[in-house]
Amino acid sequence: MRAAVLGTGVMGAGMARSLLRDGVGVTVWNRTPARARPLADDGARVAASAADAVADADAVLVALYDAEAVLGVLGEALPASAPETVWVQSATIGADATRRAVALAAGAGRTLVEAMLLGTKQPAETGRLTLLTAGDPAVFARIEPLTAAVSVKSVWAGPEVGAGTALKLACNAWVASVTAASAQSLALAGALGLDPNLFLAAIDGSPTDCRYAHVKGAAMLAGSYEPQFALDGALKDIGLIDDAARGAGVDTTLLDALEALFGQASRAGHGGEDMGAVYTSFGGAEGAGGAAGGSGG
Repeated sequence: MRAAVLGTGVMGAGMARSLLRDGVGVTVWNRTPARARPLADDGARVAASAADAVADADAVLVALYDAEAVLGVLGEALPASAPETVWVQSATIGADATRRAVALAAGAGRTLVEAMLLGTKQPAETGRLTLLTAGDPAVFARIEPLTAAVSVKSVWAGPEVGAGTALKLACNAWVASVTAASAQSLALAGALGLDPNLFLAAIDGSPTDCRYAHVKGAAMLAGSYEPQFALDGALKDIGLIDDAARGAGVDTTLLDALEALFGQASRAGHGGEDMGAVYTSFGGAEGAGGAAGGSGG
């Protein structure tokens, strides 16, 4: 199988390497070429344009940052792919942009399915993502070598493209909430004169335990914010979740609070750091100014 990966940010680069390890031929493209070039050392072909990248691909994995990038690249590159090429939309772009992506693919006579990504840098690099899929199951059977290489689990949300996005928004609402709640409890414990690690010890193994709280909590307490999921990416997704919730008549009180907390951390200069830097909004340890990261190209 020949695959093209459009977008070589944290997630795209990790998935490209997972594909290469499984013997899939990979061509990569990124809007900033320097971010794609290191993948040549892993065996990928680096394309000069998105249209060039998809020209001989059996499947195209779209791992760009936002709706503007995804829709722009689809408009440019869909016609350059073979009619039988399967396009796999993996970027978190919200419900409205997903409908527009479906329309672009239909207009070009191309097949588009969703495989939304649940996981961060380490699962992407080790082929252990969870895929939230939507579309024709027969199409997924055709691209099984690709999905098997990048994931450890798939959850099929339904036959209509857009269901994967809906499930991803619900999951990311949980991820953002758990991250902020962990930050609040750690900061509160410290402010009350306790060792914040006692909070993590207290929930360990109990019905209220959450492994994610331990992973993010340890990084927060160390002031280590190397991006696994960049804070600005989380803030973008919270905005998409908020839009979806309002459109569906779901109360947004918690989302509004999350948007304020993550927005505060972003304005303080933590946008390119890991989303765990929301801890700083509670007066937690300042980050060490880690390298900027993100999920798109």
